[in-house]
Amino acid sequence: MSSASSDRDTLVDLLARRAYRLGDFTLASGRRSPHYVNCKPVTLSGRGLLLSSRLLLHAVQPDSRAVAGLTLGADPLVSGVAMAAALEGRELDALIVRKQAKGHGTGAWLEGPLPQPGSVITVLEDVVTTGGSSLKAVHQLRQAGFTVDRVVTIVDRQEGGSDAMAAEGVALQALVLLEEIAQQASGLAG
Repeated sequence: MSSASSDRDTLVDLLARRAYRLGDFTLASGRRSPHYVNCKPVTLSGRGLLLSSRLLLHAVQPDSRAVAGLTLGADPLVSGVAMAAALEGRELDALIVRKQAKGHGTGAWLEGPLPQPGSVITVLEDVVTTGGSSLKAVHQLRQAGFTVDRVVTIVDRQEGGSDAMAAEGVALQALVLLEEIAQQASGLAG
């Protein structure tokens, strides 16, 4: 069995090889950046999902009844973490937060087995820049009556997301910082 440190090192390497690009990009936040990180080639691979799920699970609050995240980036994360928790004998369900209410049926914002109102939920994210996507999930979950005070992301781009979340009473915890991925990618190119 591998250690968390070894898993993290392997994840950083996978992110540098498969998720990171250097160039000129417009991000979802509208900002321009020379760095682009798309975690889906990693989180939608078996090995990448296994590594990220184990690492994310260890950052989830012990009293969380569920993990949740905004569709689409968080879909594999919440599912993978719920499965990793089950393998460890921990009861932790997965919830998906829609970007807009379902247009038919119940008009639901949330999909998955909902815990009791007031339950603690940890939000998962693949990449945080300004924190907008994560905060949208936090707001929907809070509006539904859940307690949310932590977001765990695979990558923090360190562009204001942590401050935006702190202003909403939410702590941001990142597995990896953008600068670590950029440094690893630079070493691979050299």
